[in-house]
Amino acid sequence: MSGKMIDQKPKKTKKKNKTKKDKASAPTIGLALGGGGARGLAHILVLEALDELGVKPTLIAGTSIGAIFGAAYASGMSGAQIRTHCEGLFHKKSSLMRKVLGRWPGSRTQIWNPFSPALFNVEAVLGQLLPAGMPDDFEGLQIPFISVTTDYHAQVQKDIASGPLLPAIAASAALPALLEPVVIDGHILIDGGFVNPLPYESLEGKVDISLAIDVNGEPRGDGKSMPGSMEALIGTSQIIMRSILREKLHDHQPDILLSPPVGRFKVLDFFKMEEVLNRCDSLKDDVKRELEAAHEELDVKV
Repeated sequence: MSGKMIDQKPKKTKKKNKTKKDKASAPTIGLALGGGGARGLAHILVLEALDELGVKPTLIAGTSIGAIFGAAYASGMSGAQIRTHCEGLFHKKSSLMRKVLGRWPGSRTQIWNPFSPALFNVEAVLGQLLPAGMPDDFEGLQIPFISVTTDYHAQVQKDIASGPLLPAIAASAALPALLEPVVIDGHILIDGGFVNPLPYESLEGKVDISLAIDVNGEPRGDGKSMPGSMEALIGTSQIIMRSILREKLHDHQPDILLSPPVGRFKVLDFFKMEEVLNRCDSLKDDVKRELEAAHEELDVKV
């Protein structure tokens, strides 16, 4: 499988001056959707807010769950359609597994194998869960989109912006030990959150307003109980991602950064979708208010 990949090593960046635009033209908006597993269900509210405003991003960058939702939205789906699709998926665990295994044409060990380096083949699973009508390639998307992944051996960020879509977003979400790495052009790629959990730099200099949504949260627990092996693996990855984001924010920030209150939820709490959305119900208003303020600030500068 092929795809355009751009190496991005960590580097210092400075805030660039916004390009002045004619007041008659609307400012362009870039959307960065972060990783966080089930906490990323909050991204749905952001997409719905944009739809209600009648605003479409001119560029989307996503990591992990943010890459999955970002690709779906870039394909032309509305926030409401993505919500409906997810409600159908995360209604019952048993029905979800039947759906995945029932659609899979090969053997079950090809999609789930406890004796392989990872429990699940992420590309196979995701292929069964994505909405019908998703394009096969980036070129079929309605909005330019960047899927952020980590090159395991090179230890650098790999941005994929063209070529086959499914392997690119599967690679972005491939959490080691749980989801199998994806090979693209000979590169072994894993979850993009290990190098960039919130890829707002990918929007830098390309849009007037950058909107970034951080859903990483923090490891759960009472501070005393010993975590299980899988819980420790996921919790450790969250610690890494939060550390990376803190350092990035010291150096450079997006125009708008929103962090919905998703910390009480676990990374695999997909079947608590309704609770996640209810907990973050003010996020829509936050998006609208912050975008309006950013628009006004641009008008003043012009």
